[in-house]
Amino acid sequence: MIESHSLLSEDTIFTPEQILDNRGRVAIFIDGSNLFYAALQLGIEIDYTKLLCKLTSGSRLFRSFFYTGVDRSNEKQQGFLLWMRRNGYRVIAKDLVQLPDGSKKANLDVEIAVDLVALVDYYDTAVVVSGDGDLAYAADAASYRGARIEVVSLRSMTSDSLINVADRYIDLEMVKDDIRKIPRGSQPAYGYRPIAELGSPASLSAEA
Repeated sequence: MIESHSLLSEDTIFTPEQILDNRGRVAIFIDGSNLFYAALQLGIEIDYTKLLCKLTSGSRLFRSFFYTGVDRSNEKQQGFLLWMRRNGYRVIAKDLVQLPDGSKKANLDVEIAVDLVALVDYYDTAVVVSGDGDLAYAADAASYRGARIEVVSLRSMTSDSLINVADRYIDLEMVKDDIRKIPRGSQPAYGYRPIAELGSPASLSAEA
C-alpha cells in the first residue's frame, strides 16, 4: 500500500510532451475582443498564423473558431476577416450594437458557449482563448462529457472560475514571443482591432 502511494505521488505529473500526445483532436475557440485587449496589455500584435500553430502544437485540428463583433462598413476589418477565413479560421461574426452611452459592443459569449457544448462529440481537447468567467459553466459541461479543456489568456484578465474548470492553463505572457507579429514591409497590414473600443482594458477583466 505504501509502495502504491509512493508511486502515485512521484509519477502522476505528466511532462509537456505527454500532455500534447494525449490531446487527440483539437478545437480552438477564440474570443477575438478578449485576445485583442490581452495583446494590447502585452504590447504586441498577434501573428494569427503563429497563434494557430502554437495552439495546435502538432495535434490534429478539428476547427479553429474566431468570434468577433463587426462593423460591416469597415473595409479594413472586412479585409482582415477575409484573410482569417482563408488561413485556417472559421469566423463567427456578430454586428456591433450601439449602447446608450454611445459605445458599441457585440457579446459573443453565448455563441462560444453553445459551440463548446454542441461540438463536444467532434473534438477531444477544447482550447479556449479567453479569460471570461461566463464561459466557465459551458467549459465545465464539455469536460463532463469527456473533453479536455485548455484555457489560454492573460492572467490579469482571467477569471479564476474559468481556470478552475481547465485541465491546463497557459498564460499569454509566457508565450507572447511565440505568437508576436514581426513587422515586414511586404506583409499585408491586417491587424485585429475592435470597432468602437469597448472601454479600457481593465473593464474587460473577468470577475472571478
